Amino acid sequence: MTDIVEQEFLDLIEDTQKGKFLTFCMGNEFYGIEIKYVTEIIGLQPITEIPEMPAYIKGIINLRGKIIPVMDVRLRFKKPYREYNDRTCIVVIDIREVSIGLIVDSVSEVISIPDEEIVAPPSVAKEGNKYIKGIGKVGTKVKLLLDSDKLLNDEEVENLGSI
Repeated sequence: MTDIVEQEFLDLIEDTQKGKFLTFCMGNEFYGIEIKYVTEIIGLQPITEIPEMPAYIKGIINLRGKIIPVMDVRLRFKKPYREYNDRTCIVVIDIREVSIGLIVDSVSEVISIPDEEIVAPPSVAKEGNKYIKGIGKVGTKVKLLLDSDKLLNDEEVENLGSI
C-alpha cells in the first residue's frame, strides 16, 4: 500500500515539474534545463582542480560535505572562456545518479514551456546539436533546451561518479 502511495506522490511531483525549465544565459544565448534535474543554484566558490581531467571539468567543490565535480558549460559547448564574475553561478544537477555542478554565466528564471511550443532542433549541424533536446518558443524568443543526459557520456559519468 505504501509503495502505491509513494509512487503516486512521485508521479504528482513529476507532473508539477513537467514543462518547467530553469533558464540561464551563456553569452547571447538562453538555455533551459528541465527543473526536475536541478537540485540547487549556488554562487561560485573555490574549485579544487583535479589533474588529467578534460578542460571543461574545472575540478571539484565541497558542498556541505558532498564532493561535486564542476563543469564549465561554456567550455563544454566549445565557446571561448570568459572570466567569472558576480553573476556567474553553479547550477547543481543530478545526471544518472551523479551530482554535477554546471558553471553558467547567469541564471535567468524558471519558466513553463508547453510541449506544443517545443520543436526539434534543426538537423543542419547534428554534431553541434548533440546537447540540445529541443527549442522552446517563448513569445518572440527561443530557449535552447538541453538534453541533460547527453551533457556527459557514460564513461564521463562513471569517472566523475568515482570522485
